[in-house]
Amino acid sequence: MYRTLTLSEQISRSPVTALMDELFQQCAVQLSVKRDELLDTEISGNKWRKLKYNLLEAQTQGKSTLLSYGGAFSNHVYAVAAAGKKYGFRTIFLIRGEKPEHPSPTLRFADSVGAQLHFCSRSQYRDSDFLDHFAQKFGDHVYVLPEGGSNPHAIKGCTEIVTELKMQMGKLPDFICLSAGTGATAAGIIAALDGAAQVLIFPALKGNGLEEELTKMLLGYKGKSYRNWQFIKDYHFGGYAKHQPALIHFINEFKGKFRIPLDPIYTGKMLFGVLDLITQNHFPKGSKVVAIHTGGLQGIAGFNERFGDIIKL
Repeated sequence: MYRTLTLSEQISRSPVTALMDELFQQCAVQLSVKRDELLDTEISGNKWRKLKYNLLEAQTQGKSTLLSYGGAFSNHVYAVAAAGKKYGFRTIFLIRGEKPEHPSPTLRFADSVGAQLHFCSRSQYRDSDFLDHFAQKFGDHVYVLPEGGSNPHAIKGCTEIVTELKMQMGKLPDFICLSAGTGATAAGIIAALDGAAQVLIFPALKGNGLEEELTKMLLGYKGKSYRNWQFIKDYHFGGYAKHQPALIHFINEFKGKFRIPLDPIYTGKMLFGVLDLITQNHFPKGSKVVAIHTGGLQGIAGFNERFGDIIKL
């Protein structure tokens, strides 16, 4: 039997940490990080935001099982498995790709908390009919989450980032910066701002049509579009899960200087870009900039297994 989310869990907030550095003083920019990676030790960052109202909806519908999709290193798979363990849901996943001989840390964790792991070819994974049939065979007690967990409930959860920033800072910053995979976190922030601040979005994927998808999300959720956001496409380092030595050096240096760990897939690339934009005087003098730390730290273990222990833990 699942455990209902407590009130304190439903209204949990992440701190805003102001960063002090000579660069920021020289460029007259105030940079802060909203540390959503601290929301939960396992259901961290934007994954908690995106799951919260989905978990409440699953409980309202009386569903006993969460079913979703993802890759072998997916932050979403890890978070849903953790949520199932914490709140008493069974969890089932369809994993993209053949079953690996040596499972990733993400898959090992999911297996350790009792998740059912099913594997399929990449061509099957791209077949919507195949995905629908997979979900249907488990019956009506299943609550289905899309890959990445992005749906209107997820967007609603992400709107609360802006609500919290207003409360914590007294007024909104001039710029909010974040990484993006599916776009739901960006959609929630843009919808909640309603044009009140500029949003810079750093896509983790290369050329995946996310701008069009984000516009559709906003139209579907809010019924209108906005012009106060833009994609910054120069910091993907070759594409999703790709990296270069400069990025790894930056992540390790950032942690040493500010005591904030970054992941190499999302937030590390975003903050690399933000600091680079500051050096280029992209932000007007006096600007207040907030970068959203969307978590993803669980992925460092798998990254280091694949590429050597290059990110300092």
